[in-house]
Formats: sequence, structure tokens, C-alpha cells
Amino acid sequence: MISEQHALSGDKGSPVTSEGNWGLLGHEWVVNMLRQHIVRGAVRHAYLFTGPPGIGRRTLALRFAQALNCANPPTPGEACLKCRTCKQIEAMQFPDLTVLQAEKEGGVLKVEQVREVQHSLSLAPYQAKYRVALFLRFQEANPNAANALLKTLEEAPAQVILLLTADNAEGLLPTIVSRCEVLRLRPLPIEAVQECLQARGTDESQTRLIAHLSGGRPGHALRLLADPAVLETRLKRLDDLQQLLSANRGERFAYAEVLAKEKETFRNVLFLWLAYWRDVMLLSAQADTPLANVDRSEEIKALAARLSLPATRRVVSDLELAIERLEKNINARLLAEVVLLDWPRVS
Repeated sequence: MISEQHALSGDKGSPVTSEGNWGLLGHEWVVNMLRQHIVRGAVRHAYLFTGPPGIGRRTLALRFAQALNCANPPTPGEACLKCRTCKQIEAMQFPDLTVLQAEKEGGVLKVEQVREVQHSLSLAPYQAKYRVALFLRFQEANPNAANALLKTLEEAPAQVILLLTADNAEGLLPTIVSRCEVLRLRPLPIEAVQECLQARGTDESQTRLIAHLSGGRPGHALRLLADPAVLETRLKRLDDLQQLLSANRGERFAYAEVLAKEKETFRNVLFLWLAYWRDVMLLSAQADTPLANVDRSEEIKALAARLSLPATRRVVSDLELAIERLEKNINARLLAEVVLLDWPRVS
């Protein structure tokens, strides 16, 4: 059962936030559909929320759990967000809510974790109408964990609701996807995200940058707004990128050695560089698409003018492949060396 969004949520002209939208920015079509499932007593036993990280998958799943179990719903299909149940679900500390995920982003969700929760799901809820199991970033589940969950999906008790989040449905077992109501979340218009940030009293130039960096993902935008250190780190790594373009072989080897020492840092840097090189590729292709790194537009234009589209496309493909290989535990130092040595040299 697959539900598609017919239009981008948060279109121009629609409200940035809405009390009737579970307090969320955008994704109105999903909220309306889930609300109707509750009102009509037609709640599915399993839902899969897909979309890029930071788009609001987890928040939407938690809002749904609150609407299902709120102790004092103002109207059917709504959550008060103030009662003890709603607050505990928000903090992911509700006794009838189980949250499973890999130990860290880019890690592995193991079969033992799935099996631990299966017994509790067979029990009646402690105090709520439904037991809710939330499986975050389910694309990180290993094959045994995915197969273990499949049995629960096939035989889920009536009082259990399974909620899964993943980057996309294509990376999951088709048998799992077919047993879920799939909700594909789309990025919002950048203008809608910027408007939301400015409503919080943030500086206009800062909100413009964050909105573009977010790529229309409201959750990612709010995290950037809440943690200025992330933006400072980004500036340093993009400065490093500029220096590496003119660096010799030895300097690139030395940088790769340091970069590869901490896998999570390496992974984050690869994502930063990928976004930057995508901007270069878009300008090389003369695409009419907003840049993510709008504060570096002049240097991106200069780089795009000096490199061909095939050259920039190759760098983007290499970075995407490097991220995939890093998550498969390929030797990090060797991977970093290959990435940097294959970059064009631009003085």
C-alpha cells in the first residue's frame, strides 16, 4: 500500500506552520491522511516514512504516536502535546513506545535488537491504546534483522503499530515494503523553510544560508540553527577543500591520513564536500537549480568555469561511492587517499 504526495507540502501561499498540522512545517497531506486513519478507525498495522535525513521522518512518526495515544485529545485524530503521555512520547520515554536504531548513524541495526522487542510487542499495552515500535533509519538493518522484523509484520497483534523510517523504500526488502503503508516525504520549498526560520527572529542572511543548506529539510535546518558549531566546522572543511585543490600529492596524502582517523568525522566531511561538488556540477551543467552553498557562490562559479561537466560529475560520483564504501567498513585511510588523489588539481 503506497501513498504518494500529489504536490510539494509547504507550497507558496500555504501557512508556514499550522495548529491543525500537528505543529509541523509542511507534509500536510501526510498529517491529513494519518488523522483520517485515526478518525475512521482504519489505522494500518505498519507505516514506512521515507525521505532524506532531516526532512522530519522521526518527528512525524512521533506526532502520529501522540495522536494515537493522547490522554486528552482536543479532537479525534489530534494530540494535545501537553499531557504526560504526549510529553513522554516526545522524549521517547513512554512505556508503550519502543525506539530501535543502530548505535550511531551509519552503523548497523542488529537482529538481537529486533528480537529483544518482539516479546514486548506480544504483550498488552501498559497504559495506552496502542503499543508503538519505532524503527529509525531502518536501511541500516542487517539482513537478519530485516528478516526478523518481517515475521512481526506478518503477524502483528491488533494493539501494535509498527513505524519505520528510511532514506528510501528501494533499499529495503520488498516483502517489508509491501506490508507497510509507505509515506514518501518530499523536501519543502526553500522559501518556506526560510520563512519559518525568520519567524523565529533569526538574522535574514543566516536564515537564507541555512534554508539553502537544508535543501528544504526543516529538521536539518532547525539542527543547523541550534548548533552554530556545525556551521563553523563546515566553513573550515570548505576552506580545506579549496586548499586541497591546489595541493600536491604529498599534501593530499597527509590530509587523508588525518581525516581518516575518525570515521564519523570522515563521513560528515564527505557529505559536506558532496554538497559543494554538486553545486559545482549544477553550474557546469547550467542547471536552473538553487545552490546549497550560497555563501560560496563566487568560488563555485569560478571552479565550474574551469572544469568540464564530465570532470565535476566524476567527482560527485566518486564521493557518493566513497560514502557507500565507508558504511561498508572499507579501509578509511585508503578510501580518503583515493578520493583526494582523484580530484582535479586547480591552482
